[in-house]
Amino acid sequence: MPTHSDLGPRTQGGTLQSSEVPGISTAGPTFVTSSTPGNKTVDLFPVLPICVCDLTPSACDINCCCDSDCYLLHPRTVFSFCLPGSVRSASWVCVDNSLIFRSNSPFPSRVFMDSNGIKQFCVHVNNSRLNYLQKLQKVNATNFQALATEFGGESFTSTSQTQSPSSFYRAGDPILTYFPKWSVISLLRQPAGVGAGGLCAKSNPAGFLESKSTTCARFFKNLADSCTSDPALNAASYYNFTVLKVPRGMSDLQNMELQVPVTPVSQAGSPVLAGNTCQNVVAQVIYEIETNGTFGIQKVSVSFGQTNLTVEPGTSLQQDFIIHFRAFQQSTAASLTGSRSGNPGYIVGKPLLVLTGDMRHSMTLLQSQGDGTCSIKRHEVQFGVNAISGCKLRLKRVDCSHLQQELYQALHGSPRPEHIAIFGNADPAQKGEWTQILSRNYSVSAMHCTSCCVIPVSLEIQILWAYIGLQSNPQAHVSGARFLYQLQSIQDSQPKTEVPLKTVVTFVDITQKPEPPRGQPRMDWKYPFDFFFPFKMAFSRGEGSQKGSIFPIIILCLLLLGVLNHRD
Repeated sequence: MPTHSDLGPRTQGGTLQSSEVPGISTAGPTFVTSSTPGNKTVDLFPVLPICVCDLTPSACDINCCCDSDCYLLHPRTVFSFCLPGSVRSASWVCVDNSLIFRSNSPFPSRVFMDSNGIKQFCVHVNNSRLNYLQKLQKVNATNFQALATEFGGESFTSTSQTQSPSSFYRAGDPILTYFPKWSVISLLRQPAGVGAGGLCAKSNPAGFLESKSTTCARFFKNLADSCTSDPALNAASYYNFTVLKVPRGMSDLQNMELQVPVTPVSQAGSPVLAGNTCQNVVAQVIYEIETNGTFGIQKVSVSFGQTNLTVEPGTSLQQDFIIHFRAFQQSTAASLTGSRSGNPGYIVGKPLLVLTGDMRHSMTLLQSQGDGTCSIKRHEVQFGVNAISGCKLRLKRVDCSHLQQELYQALHGSPRPEHIAIFGNADPAQKGEWTQILSRNYSVSAMHCTSCCVIPVSLEIQILWAYIGLQSNPQAHVSGARFLYQLQSIQDSQPKTEVPLKTVVTFVDITQKPEPPRGQPRMDWKYPFDFFFPFKMAFSRGEGSQKGSIFPIIILCLLLLGVLNHRD
């Protein structure tokens, strides 16, 4: 057992560094297991008889503190840490140091400083169970099977009966397919590239609800023969089967209600060898699979990308296989609602939702082409992301009113947003979940002329938003929005061919944070009920006794004055 001086280096104030006893708690006794480093003269943990990290014979294994090949008396001074199992474990029992007046423990003790700067009184307990293992059980022919059954798990060669197929797919399960022509059950395959050359491995199964894409390569020694005979090049081989809605469909293959046909989106031709070219070769396969929870797969469609290959030695083909999963939509109206931008609060980076009439869409900004002119495409406004964009709009020779209409439409997009969604899951049918977008114009150039046309040249979209709800789970909502148009006057006698336009979106956080919670109550100092007992005894005695007791009374008064000053 180590002595009191063997518990490691001291820090200033007579305490060890808090990192040497991690996990010290300030509430009640705490049992802590640590490996405290030794000092320069005595190692707290001697070399273990079995060194589990000594893996390299006749060489020092890094951070293996029990490796005798390292020839280190104090490995902790050289290594950054000791690997688990290379030092003996130590058990410490700790309580608040203020609770200890005197220690009569026969075990070594030490005062540590925890991470909060509170002193902890810890006792090093001799717990032999930390460093010794259970005795090895004897195994013989009598108890072998009993031990294997009690402690064993699943076996690769299970002797149990085959379980019935599951009633629904789980995420990652292989998708079952059925070939009616040959009465064969198989799996939906998604070929993937293997090896350095990325050769196609057709046995790779597709996982349920796992949307992903793979790419692989095929090489042909004789493309003229493979063009019409290789099923990997023929689009028909990717939809000449049905998909089982749920796994239990394999137990009733005659029930067509449990099967879904694979429908091609467009007609894809079969490979044809025309002269020195193999036409209609499959280069891309895209499966769109719609699911409905535990009801399984409801719809499967496939589309193809085809190409032509030149017949020559060593011809190669790169194929892409993409599988998308999405929720099954019962009607077209449901599919028009689009995805949410939060539920309920907005998520930063999601589209900012607006409403025009009963149509929901996203707010957009100007987008320029390569030559700087305005493009038909527009940038989508993302919630919480300030943005600015600009372009040059080429004008036609039209009157002022048509010119104004064209510029307004270019700035705010078509159709013009009328309302903005308060939350990211706003329903177009619920008008209370939308707020009207305010509008304001201001002019930067005033020209006093009779033949002037005032046109908008800039739009600033101002969004006021705030967090509401619990501080532990705040929800972002839009409080208001405003379109601020900047106007400019131009003379009709000098028509412009191009007008530079600019759109800006700014998000302003107006969250009113509540007052912080009050701190912990101050300590209420109370004196013992018999604190003034010495004063009473002193004055209850005679006059002669009072003279002899005047000195201790003065001492008590000074102590009382010091306590009061410390409290202030």
